[in-house]
Amino acid sequence: MNITDIVEQDEKAPLIEQRADPYVYYHKDGYYYFTASAPEYDRIEIRRAWSVKALADAQPVTVWRKHAEGPMSWHIWAPELHYINGKWFIYFAAGQAEDPWYIRTWILENDSPDPFCGEWKEKGMLISEWDSFMLDTTVFENNRKWYAVWAQKSRERTENSCLYIAEMITPYTLKFPQTLLTRPEYDWECRGFKVNEGPAVLKRNGKVFLTYSASATDATYCMGMLVADAGANLLDASSWTKEKDPVLVTDEKAGIYGPGHNSFTTSRDGKEDYLIYHARPYAEVDLSFALYDPNRHAWVKRIRYDERGYPIFK
Repeated sequence: MNITDIVEQDEKAPLIEQRADPYVYYHKDGYYYFTASAPEYDRIEIRRAWSVKALADAQPVTVWRKHAEGPMSWHIWAPELHYINGKWFIYFAAGQAEDPWYIRTWILENDSPDPFCGEWKEKGMLISEWDSFMLDTTVFENNRKWYAVWAQKSRERTENSCLYIAEMITPYTLKFPQTLLTRPEYDWECRGFKVNEGPAVLKRNGKVFLTYSASATDATYCMGMLVADAGANLLDASSWTKEKDPVLVTDEKAGIYGPGHNSFTTSRDGKEDYLIYHARPYAEVDLSFALYDPNRHAWVKRIRYDERGYPIFK
């Protein structure tokens, strides 16, 4: 059985249960690494395996725990594991016990070749152009430059969160000004809450595809997408085209509700792309309790492409 068969087999059931905001990274050492929000929101775990399917049975290892008080002591959300210039980094969101919704992006660094070894050092907060609710930071390389994309409440504070991009000076320093990429404007982005969050980057067919999640974290949660040419100025908002319709929504027939907050990974030969996302297996959830419902599971789906070279997620 090849890895494509493995992934297609698992599309009908969750890959890993009770792990929201899943992030999978295929590293040069041959391992697939997985991290996600633990349902207790109190720690950061990583696991690894030789295949996507095997991640389900891989032993998670806790590499960091929340503080008892102060910054990074509450709502430990959406960690992402990245390898940049010979070091490992984890970007994650965290609040504080005294103000759980004072959510900002924080960074851990490990200079060991093996992220299960060495020391994970706290590198502080990722500072944006203004101070406001900020989470779901992802980073990516394009044409030898590193970029960060994240969700943040705008200066005007008219939405829950918008998406911004900035070039990175270092793995923990942004270069200003930051650029607004998208704000909630369509009905499907404003159900329950006005949200654009959970950005993820897929580079294929000469394009940079930037997916994101929209609306409340119930069955209305869904995925949108922006597209830019890989050679364009990614810091120019006009380089990006926003799809008018969501690219992945609730599928009642399949029993997948509120799909979103995804990441991307590839087959070992780099020829196949896979969508890793979370969803619930049921529709009914109390919106006031939705974030604390532990049953957002990690799912995996092989990506197909249309005649334009655009990904098809449905």
